[in-house]
Amino acid sequence: MNPKDIRVVFMGTPSFAVPILNSLIDSYNVVMVVCQPDRKKNRKGDIVVPDTKLVALENNIPVFQPIKLRNDYQSIIDSNPDIIITCAYGQIVPDVILNLPKYGCINVHGSLLPELRGGAPIHWAIIRGYKETGITIMDMSSKMDAGDIIAQESILIGDMVLGELYDKLSILGKNLLLKTLPSIIDGTCKKIKQDESKVTFGYNVTKDDMKIDFSKDALSIRNLVRGLNPIPGAYCYLDGKRIKIYDVDILDDKTKGKCGIIVGVDRDGIICNTSDKLIKITDIAIEGKNRCKVYDYLNGVKKDSLIGKEFM
Repeated sequence: MNPKDIRVVFMGTPSFAVPILNSLIDSYNVVMVVCQPDRKKNRKGDIVVPDTKLVALENNIPVFQPIKLRNDYQSIIDSNPDIIITCAYGQIVPDVILNLPKYGCINVHGSLLPELRGGAPIHWAIIRGYKETGITIMDMSSKMDAGDIIAQESILIGDMVLGELYDKLSILGKNLLLKTLPSIIDGTCKKIKQDESKVTFGYNVTKDDMKIDFSKDALSIRNLVRGLNPIPGAYCYLDGKRIKIYDVDILDDKTKGKCGIIVGVDRDGIICNTSDKLIKITDIAIEGKNRCKVYDYLNGVKKDSLIGKEFM
């Protein structure tokens, strides 16, 4: 069968899904893009349009943005898809849609399932200190991220921050999907049931999750900072002002007193206690100001005045 004869409905919202959507547009017949509704960015009412919607409009592909998919899905039925492919869509897909296309509903998920089911697997892979993560191509099921595994590919995390790993997994997902789709369509792919005893979850990150707890060990704090860089950013408070922290170094020196206390300042960083080792904070954004290197922030601050203050 000519791939261009296969009618694809793509369901995805953020930039992570864009390389996958672009590749499908190049190789298959994408007849509809389903994404989350446009949303307000701030109090001024500025509107944020989903990245996938922009791609669809550029390619003259119809866009469907239901507020609640479980109640509003007729447009998908009317598009008569042969296959539905989802990636970071953001809503539960009802059974009536899961059972619609002849080649099934396929999901591109940013973890090595059954680990890290949920909406923020890339964040949590870094925050929890995983050595590797990856992409899973899977059948969709009514239970979140619980479908049969069709293909997987792993990647070492190393020292990557969220933004770097996000981009690499997006490309990995695109390549793995394109490699796997022919076997899905011709029915030769092999599927593996997920081991429910090994399930973990990576739910969406909350405001409480983003707050730095300086009573934890230095590595846990560094992993949290990396796992939220650049967005949404790990945060704490100093002198009542909210500070986002984007990069920290772990020093060899052991902690010197109460956790969170600033014990030193050098030309490029603020040094403070954790539960085990000292960390140096090198990249921040003070409330109401732009992100900057601590080196630049310190140009307008008396360094000695910071000693003894506490990150809360």
